[in-house]
Amino acid sequence: MSSPQPTDPQAETAQGRVALWLTPDDLRWLAEHCCCADDATEDDKDRCGRLRFRAHTALHKHQRP
Repeated sequence: MSSPQPTDPQAETAQGRVALWLTPDDLRWLAEHCCCADDATEDDKDRCGRLRFRAHTALHKHQRP
């Protein structure tokens, strides 16, 4: 497996992304919580799932030696 590559700020901006630096504790919280209401749309639930997945991924990459 290859090592993580540094983020390219210009490439991220070109994809419409913004930087968001969180502590590992904040990422753990985000990865484990979904605040979707019972009547949330499928789009909202999908978005929540993507956020949890990305938070888990960031934690995994952070914890690798």
